[in-house]
Amino acid sequence: MHKKYRIGIDAGGTFTDFVFADREGSVRLFKATSTPDDGTHAIAAGLQQISEALQEPIGDILADTDLCINGTTVALNALIQFKGAKVGLLATAGHEDSLEIRLGHKEEGHRYDAKYPAARMLVPRYLRVPVRERVLADGSVRTPLNEDDVRAACRLFRRENVEAVAISFVWAVRNTEHERRAAEIVRQELPDVFLTVGHEIFPQTREYTRTSTAVLNAYLGPVMGRYVGSVDSYLRDLGATSPIQYFQSNGGMAPGQSMINRSIYAVNSGPASAPQAGLYFAAPLGFENIITVDMGGTSFDITLSHQGKTNLNKNIDFLRYRIGVPMIQVETLGAGGGSIAWIDQTGLLSVGPQSAGANPGPVCYGRGGAEPTVTDANVALGYLHPEHLLGGRVKIDRAAAMAAIEEKIAKPLGLDVATAAYGIFKIVNNNMVGGMRRVSIERGFDPRDFVLIGAGGAAGLHITALAREIGIGTVLVPKLASGLCAFGQIISDVKYNYMAACPMRLDADADLEAVTSLFAGIERDAVAALARDGFSADEIVIERSMDMRYLGQVHECTVVIDQLNVTAKSLPEIRRRFDAVHKQLFTYDEPRSIAEVVNIESTVYGRVSKLAPPRYAEGGPDASAFVRGERELFFADGTGVRAVRAPVYDGGRMLAGNLVKGPAVIEEETTSILIEPGWGARLNGDGTYVLKLTA
Repeated sequence: MHKKYRIGIDAGGTFTDFVFADREGSVRLFKATSTPDDGTHAIAAGLQQISEALQEPIGDILADTDLCINGTTVALNALIQFKGAKVGLLATAGHEDSLEIRLGHKEEGHRYDAKYPAARMLVPRYLRVPVRERVLADGSVRTPLNEDDVRAACRLFRRENVEAVAISFVWAVRNTEHERRAAEIVRQELPDVFLTVGHEIFPQTREYTRTSTAVLNAYLGPVMGRYVGSVDSYLRDLGATSPIQYFQSNGGMAPGQSMINRSIYAVNSGPASAPQAGLYFAAPLGFENIITVDMGGTSFDITLSHQGKTNLNKNIDFLRYRIGVPMIQVETLGAGGGSIAWIDQTGLLSVGPQSAGANPGPVCYGRGGAEPTVTDANVALGYLHPEHLLGGRVKIDRAAAMAAIEEKIAKPLGLDVATAAYGIFKIVNNNMVGGMRRVSIERGFDPRDFVLIGAGGAAGLHITALAREIGIGTVLVPKLASGLCAFGQIISDVKYNYMAACPMRLDADADLEAVTSLFAGIERDAVAALARDGFSADEIVIERSMDMRYLGQVHECTVVIDQLNVTAKSLPEIRRRFDAVHKQLFTYDEPRSIAEVVNIESTVYGRVSKLAPPRYAEGGPDASAFVRGERELFFADGTGVRAVRAPVYDGGRMLAGNLVKGPAVIEEETTSILIEPGWGARLNGDGTYVLKLTA
């Protein structure tokens, strides 16, 4: 029997969002201030709000909850702040420096910058230990494993109090024998150490990528272990009976132990659920091409979904560290409501990436912040309520915001406060549009073919300006926008990625049966893992893909082949898909050139039953009964920044079918939506505001 409730918990840099849903379609949003040092404090505060709202003990609520999912920034923060575990690395002798050589390349944007500093190594040189062994590219053993080297390394790691060990040997993906034996020795010698084995975490071709991924997983594993342990025990002690799930950066959820073992999938787990929620709200309106933007207090996250599929990244540099496993492609900018406005050395106005965050926060919060932020600019422009936010829980000091903008920005630049505030608004919008172009135009997509989804507490104030700038004429802003990631968690599936190296030319001599056999092998393991998670065969879906390239190329692209077996009959269709993907990404294809496979991958889903969509009371187009007042809103025209008197609507009382013509502001409890001149908005029956460009 299904239980009544689901809870999604998304820990952001400023707020932790809680989406609480029941099976009848009722969805409620709660917010608590994030507590990065101990996430259970924020969880406790949010659960207390839920308990008070339902007038039920939290233990009873948790006992009747079948899914409680946590998206967390713990791994991300550990990487940013270099607070991961002390790691030792076992590498093939002569290859222990591949982690530092980094293929001889610098990150994009710094390739020719001689002054750009080297990345900080997560494993110091003295803990990168050479092991005499060698497997060749065909899987044959040239040099047997020297077990004494492994044992000597373990003695060093024990003396140095190493917390985690990574193993990465050359061509272990073609023959796993040496890595497996080294892992057995490490487990015998260091039973309490967290262990990551390269071919297990990333079983695909590319030695540096596999080594870096293994090291990152080891670096984050003990951190995630402590976090998952504390959250699991805390919620169990409160009364939770179902296993706690954690959201992964691949766009699916996984139980706690899997998240510990595969901690690399926690690196960007928070924003990875936004596109799932965006597609959920776009589907009833017939949209499959969406760009989802999530603007919170600290950052601005962008994802793109085409034909219902969200872009994935593999083999990328994230925070200067190479990660091989699939991750939802999230373009993250330092452009949130707390982003600080400042004047650079040349006298130009800049915004971000530094942020006032949650503490002290924007000046208008009255918590000690002294630097003007994007939120302060929105308050000064009249876009935000001048007295309070979050239904009155956060008090606003508009006079303080305007004074800070005047002192730090307006006077030095010789501007009035309104013009300076609008400059902040405009610059942060330009920064965000640049990120949107990177996930769309630079990947071969025309943004005019997409609708824009607004998420996060601050996105509604900027969404029409962003859409107009990039050429999008339809915008969707759900009532749940400020907690969209938390909502995305409770409608997502369990998801695992299983991979294998498969170097093969697709010519007349290709052993296609071997490819099919390889797919079958990794899918047996995948189905077994989901069966252990409690899924039956009819709840499991498998999607196959192949990393392919033209013969002689260095980089490959991922081609989704659904559930096709790789046979002589299916090969023309696979080749057609490869050529089409290559042309989309690189503007050309070579259908007469030989193609080759590099890696294969099976993505397996454990399907979770979906919630009924929320429904709102119907009304006519006239929304005048829900106008709660008027405010001066500042907009730019051809002669400068001018004030316009505009209505402010009480979004909490509006009915499905209501229409609002800009300029106007719609105020929900946890977000506000600015309807600029030339735009109109209609509230859909599922609680989504549909904004259309009318002029």
